Amino acid sequence: MGLTKQYLRYVASAVFGLIGSQKGNIVFVTLRAEKGRYVAVPACEHVFIWDLRKGEKILILQGLKQEVTCLCPSPDGLHLAVGYEDGSIRIFSLLSGEGNVTFNGHKAAVTTLKYDQLGGRLASGSKDTDIIVWDVINESGLYRLKGHKDAITQALFLREKNLLVTSGKDTMVKWWDLDTQHCFKTMVDHRTEVWGLVLVSEEKRLITGASDSELRAWDITYLQEIEDLEEPEPKKIKGSSPGVQATLEAEDGTLEMDETPEDRILSCRKAGSILREGRDRVVNLAIDKTGRILACHGTDSVLEVFYILSKEEIQKKMDKKMKKARKKAKLNSCKGEEEDLEINVEMTLPDEIQRVVNIKTSAKIKSFDLIHSPQGELKAVFLLQNNLVELYSLNPFLPTPQPVRTSRIAMGGHRSDVRTLSFSSDNIAVLSAAADSIKIWNRSTLQCIRTMTCEYALCSFFVPGDRQVVIGTKTGKLQLYDLASGNLLETIDAHDGALWSMSLSPDQRGFVTGGADKSVKFWDFELVKDENSTQKRLSVKHTRTLQLDEDVLCVSYSPNQKLLAVSLLDCTVKIFYVDTLKFFLSLYGHKLPVICMDISYDGVLIATGSADRNVKIWGLDFGDCHKSLFAHDDSVMYLQFVPKSHLFFTAGKDHKIKQWDADKFEHIQTLEGHHQEIWCLAVSPSGDYVVSSSHDKSLRLWERTREPLILEEEREMQREAEYEESVAKEDQPAVPGETQGDSYFTGKKTIETVKAAERIMEAIELYREETAKMKEHKAICKAAGKEVPLPINPILMAYGNISPSAYVLEIFKGIKSSELEESLLVLPFSYVPDILKLFNEFIQLGSHVELLCRCLFFLLRIHFGQITSNQMLVPVIEKLKETTISKVSQVRDVIGFNMAGLDYLKRECEAKSEVMFFADATSHLEEKKRKRKKREKLILTLT
Repeated sequence: MGLTKQYLRYVASAVFGLIGSQKGNIVFVTLRAEKGRYVAVPACEHVFIWDLRKGEKILILQGLKQEVTCLCPSPDGLHLAVGYEDGSIRIFSLLSGEGNVTFNGHKAAVTTLKYDQLGGRLASGSKDTDIIVWDVINESGLYRLKGHKDAITQALFLREKNLLVTSGKDTMVKWWDLDTQHCFKTMVDHRTEVWGLVLVSEEKRLITGASDSELRAWDITYLQEIEDLEEPEPKKIKGSSPGVQATLEAEDGTLEMDETPEDRILSCRKAGSILREGRDRVVNLAIDKTGRILACHGTDSVLEVFYILSKEEIQKKMDKKMKKARKKAKLNSCKGEEEDLEINVEMTLPDEIQRVVNIKTSAKIKSFDLIHSPQGELKAVFLLQNNLVELYSLNPFLPTPQPVRTSRIAMGGHRSDVRTLSFSSDNIAVLSAAADSIKIWNRSTLQCIRTMTCEYALCSFFVPGDRQVVIGTKTGKLQLYDLASGNLLETIDAHDGALWSMSLSPDQRGFVTGGADKSVKFWDFELVKDENSTQKRLSVKHTRTLQLDEDVLCVSYSPNQKLLAVSLLDCTVKIFYVDTLKFFLSLYGHKLPVICMDISYDGVLIATGSADRNVKIWGLDFGDCHKSLFAHDDSVMYLQFVPKSHLFFTAGKDHKIKQWDADKFEHIQTLEGHHQEIWCLAVSPSGDYVVSSSHDKSLRLWERTREPLILEEEREMQREAEYEESVAKEDQPAVPGETQGDSYFTGKKTIETVKAAERIMEAIELYREETAKMKEHKAICKAAGKEVPLPINPILMAYGNISPSAYVLEIFKGIKSSELEESLLVLPFSYVPDILKLFNEFIQLGSHVELLCRCLFFLLRIHFGQITSNQMLVPVIEKLKETTISKVSQVRDVIGFNMAGLDYLKRECEAKSEVMFFADATSHLEEKKRKRKKREKLILTLT
């Protein structure tokens, strides 16, 4: 058997040219104890942390494959929760940049994430219409809330009460009681999707944004506050007095759809609405941390800012109004006695929520975040549609507040999609050009080193010597730029239509262009005298024209410069002799036009890629088609051979880049990473690097490694990946009393949970084998009358000579907290009796009581019927009952003791420093610093 051909693997090296992607939201994050300086922005599958002051990227939170759809910083500012397109959630530490916790529960993209006030719980809403509440500390799911009929748009925890309020695209706003995990109120007043939701005025008012130009406000009254204070707590929540009930019924009218009147915890009454200036839907609605500034935007570039007045400010306003009304009444009436009776001043909603100012950004807003500093300054950061981040600041308390743009991150990317890429001859510089600008990047540092404005670019190349570049534009112009100065040297009208393609001649003295005006033009480089200086500068001269019958889409020289391949709109590729421009061959066979093509380094093969999704490999000697490959699931957009080989890369609108072998017609590997259609790619002259650009605004660099790639292994890995995906998509195991497809639990089956279940099964089997061996060994020893050495299992030896039962415990400890329930759910019942017996042993020893109780209660819940009907397990369960109750109460006592100790320490510290401990200590310190600075300034001015 001959040797298999060896290929080298290309791997993803970096993502650049992207400032922020459109799917997720921008948020302020606290880093190095600084607020309002750093922002987290979704960038395809990663999250970039930008420093707004310096305009630099300081941290990348590495994602896996899926695109980021949602971000939420934790209240303590140390973590960032990130939601992904596939429904998974990861929690990253902002100090280390590592994602330690993963939650898998949703079946579709995560649309909203919100922490509660302390940061112990996280609520996530998704396109799969479910809300899941996660325990961040225990790293596990608490419960799934079902009820919405369309994607969730927002979820908010209430600070004081254990309630959650959610909105969805099904026009509903639902209130959930988290103690009982049920929906106790549904507001059905909206006629369109509810896109945003905020709680203001100490959670006494709810403001919703829908698909029209109104922001609706609702007054919230909590029933226990209406009722008599003497009534005991539980009673107040459940049932309210009949009188109150009746008045609430009357107030609400038909707005409510409550299960039963007794279940009411609060009532909502419409307080009015504020009109926005935008006529389209609300895209985002948010308040700052202080709850005083409200802002919203639609699908345009205007953010509307409102100020919410406090009780004192409203009272002042009322008094002023009253005064005015009295004055007016005095003037109007001659009788002084009656004026008091007629005066009636009503507070309207626009009086309580005042419009401050509109902030107009330079492009459409995709998302924003607010931060209100103690000095009164408001900072608003925007992620814009055209790959930009802008920061505006304003003082809302001035009579006429003026928003000022204080910083902007624009350098690191283009405003529109990159349509052409090329490498310099030394493999170091990369050129990317879009609709308005050209950027030159350093390949090793990925920094942008030059930006030049241009017209809509379609094709480009570096002039030999790498000192100038030539761009072909959509209007048919050739633009020649000097890289050292960044100046446009010359613009030449080359074609009447779009200039689709250029090819540098192999002798490097000229190039050829093809355009939509049905012509191919030949150009030579020349040096001309510059009017402004004594030196000569580079220019180009038109030498010949080849007129054709169809639009030219692509042109390519053969390496010996004898032939020129031209792809036409009639789906054929015509090949001409360069010297005489006589016709040589026609390559026909594609069903749609050939968009891209390339000729191999030795001039033997030509590969053509077409909009019909096929790549055809032809011989250049006779024009025969060697092979037709179905390459992509959508149009093939770009094709290029790797220098000095017969391997070539293709890029498609199906988001993939593929490498092929043109001799063996084999598909070598697929480079996945882009999330939208790929427009172009460039292979470096050495063949070590590939750079690609896509509609997701990102540029990606791929690097050739020294790792050999064996096709059989690659196919095997692909099959494994497909199998793993199918395992995760299989039907969940049925739980008694559950309808098929309805998941009661918060997790979902993934390949990790299946592997964890397999590890438990293996551990139990090993435990069974070893206990059987022990019994045999004892019998042998008894028969022999002396101690016979026992062979030790190598696995147990690797764990440090532990007992088989301890090994089972180690396996349970090794399972991720977030995957524990799902792993136990797929475990066959035959393993459960052994597990219960082992748990009894472990709990008696008092080791890992919390973990074991969690597993135990879960197993009892899902296998209740089988366990109770099994007579063998009755004594085991009885023993477990005794040991569990005693051990859990012991653990509880320890925790209680520790809590009391910490409380004592807190009181001691407070007594010593007379400062409130923990939360208040830092704010006191800042206040002291501020006062000290003021004092120092005063002293300086006095002296």
